[in-house]
This record gives sequence, structure tokens and C-alpha cells, in this order.
Amino acid sequence: MQNKPTFKIEFVVLMASLMSIVALSIDALLPALPEIGQDLNVLKVSDNQKLITMIFLGLGFGQLIFGPLSDSFGRKPMVYFGFTIFVIASIVCVTTDNFNVMIAGRIFQGIGLSSPRTIAIAMTRDTYSGDFMAKILSIIVMFFILVPIVAPTFGQLLLDFFDWKAIFNVNLIIGLLIVLWFWKRQPETLEAKNRIKFSPSIFITGTVEFLKHKEAVAFTLVSGFITGSFMVYLSTSQQIFQEQYQLGELFPYIFASTAFSVGFATFTNSRLVIRFGSFNIAYFATIAYVIVSVLYVVLFHTGNNPSVHVLVTFFLLQFFAVGFLFGNLRSLAMEPLGHIAGIGAAINGFVSTVMAVPIANYIGSFVKTSVLPLFIGFSIFGVLSMVVFLWMKRRRKLLND
Repeated sequence: MQNKPTFKIEFVVLMASLMSIVALSIDALLPALPEIGQDLNVLKVSDNQKLITMIFLGLGFGQLIFGPLSDSFGRKPMVYFGFTIFVIASIVCVTTDNFNVMIAGRIFQGIGLSSPRTIAIAMTRDTYSGDFMAKILSIIVMFFILVPIVAPTFGQLLLDFFDWKAIFNVNLIIGLLIVLWFWKRQPETLEAKNRIKFSPSIFITGTVEFLKHKEAVAFTLVSGFITGSFMVYLSTSQQIFQEQYQLGELFPYIFASTAFSVGFATFTNSRLVIRFGSFNIAYFATIAYVIVSVLYVVLFHTGNNPSVHVLVTFFLLQFFAVGFLFGNLRSLAMEPLGHIAGIGAAINGFVSTVMAVPIANYIGSFVKTSVLPLFIGFSIFGVLSMVVFLWMKRRRKLLND
């Protein structure tokens, strides 16, 4: 880790690019969900959501594997191993005519992609610490968010000229180019002397060490609450805008506007976090998250959908708050875990993601003719996040007194 941290633009863009393979594999597929469901004879429209949520299940479990292994064998080899799994799973997805096999392929895509996602965070923690790490993570997320802004439009464009299988194939090509760039330009960040000798027990000892740090556990839980409620939006957005609102091909542009809101917030966070601190910004962002969601529930408690302009306004405000949470929550959880950055990032990602998948599947099952269940979910998990923050705020005060 550097004593005098410096900003390295290529490092930031490369780490964001590694993470963007995940976003591209999720968001570019959104416009294709009805077509895939039709080709694979899916009877319930809501089942199409599983093509989004189940990749997160793989992401969660995969991180628990690749994070600890990267602490023993280095960061770069794990990226190559994970990408190989992603390639095989992608081939399964484009060659099957069975929906259950497709779901299994999506899970294994997630397992493979968990490697670049986890390693990007671990390499950032290897290189930076404290609020400067939060600043770097915010900038990485800002670049990363550019992908969800354009991915649905990109996916729709491929659908217009080809079919849904082209989305998987193009994602593979883009991923390969990123991994080649990573291989050529990015040095290993975990020196041999800092590696942990591999044994099956590192999974247990790493977990025990993680649990010793109450802040890491607390902010991981908050990440799970926020990620889960946000994942509901990811998995239901196509259904909301294309079916409830009958907006058809406008969906990619509406989705892009909400993604831009997250990106703008992460950019703003990168400018403010050194001055105000990641804890304070995340705390007030959580308050805003709760206020916006509860306001929607109060105003539209009957279940009747508002005009699309009103709905998008609420989404923009909601996700502007989210943009101040993602990078800061990950940074706060990782701060005390520098000595086990690989397994720390893995457990953080595993717990938050595995929490998020059932949250998304459960709430998403209620999003049929109204958007109200989505905002009820935002409200519930926003309040739970607020409770954790208040507890941590009290704990910090007691420790400082």
C-alpha cells in the first residue's frame, strides 16, 4: 500500500472494466427477457426475472471461493480462472433450449464473473486505504455505472439486427479484450511475502477474523439490504416499463436515466468523501433513501401507478441516494480488513449478495400490476439500514468518549 497515494487513471479504468463485464452480462440482457422466455417456453412472465437474479446467486458464492484463493495464489491467476468459467457457462447459455439449464448457466456465469468483481476490489484495497480508498472506489463505480447506462440500449440494438444469443456472444468478445488488457498492463498487487499459505482452513480462519470486526459485519449487512432492494428494480424494470407502462422500446432510455443518476451521485461522492468522510456521507444518504421510498408509499398507497414522469422522478431520487452508498459501504466494510483483503472482499460480497437474491425474488414476485411493492421493499430495507447506522453511530461515539 502506498504511503502517499496517487491517482492512477489506467488502474481505475481497468478495475472498472473488470467489474463492467458483470454489469454488461446483466443489463444488456434486460430487453431480451421476453424473447428468451418465449424461445424457451417459459409460462410465467415473472420467471424471466430469474435470468437476472440467479446470476447474482453465482456472484455471491463465487466470491467466497475466489477471494480466499487470491490471498494465497495472487490476484491475477484468479481472474483468468474465473473468466474461463464464464466462457464455458456462456456457451451453455447460447446452446441450450431448456430454461432450467439456462438458469444453471447464468449461475455459473455469476460464479465466473465473481472473480474479476472481487479481485478488482481486493486490488484496490491492496493499493489504497481509508477515505482515499473510498474516493478511488467511488470513481471506479462511476466508470462502472457507464455500462448500465448504455447496456440495455446496446442489447436492444443487437436484438434489432440479430437475436438474443448475439448478446452473450458479444459480451464474451468484450470480456476477452478486457482480460487481455488486464494481462498485459496490470501488475500483481499482492506481493509473494504477503500471501497466506493455502489450506482449507483459511476459509474458516478468514471468516472468524472477519466476524471480529463489527464495522465490517455491520456495513456488509447494510450492503445486503440496499443491494437486495436495488436488485428488485434490476429484475423488474423491464416488466414495469414495457408491460405495466407499455413503453416498449423506450425502456432502455428510461433505464439509462436511472443509471445515470447513480453515476452522477458516485462522481459527486468522489469529490466530497475526503472532505466529509465516507461514514457521514453514507449515513445521510441512507436517511435520504428512507425518506424518498416512504414518501412514495404514503402518496401512492392505493397501488395505482402514477404517471411515468412521477415514477421516474422517484427512481432518480432513490438511486441518487444509492450512488452515495455503494462505494462508501464497500469501503467502510473493507477498511479494517487490509490484512485479509481477498477473503474480506469475498465474505463482504458473498453475504451482501446472498442476502440480496431472496429479497429480490420475494419482493419481485409481488410486482405484477403495480410498482408499490417495489417501494415498500425500498422502505423496509432502508429503515433496517438506518437502524444499523444508528447503532454504529452510537458505538463510535462510545469508543471515542
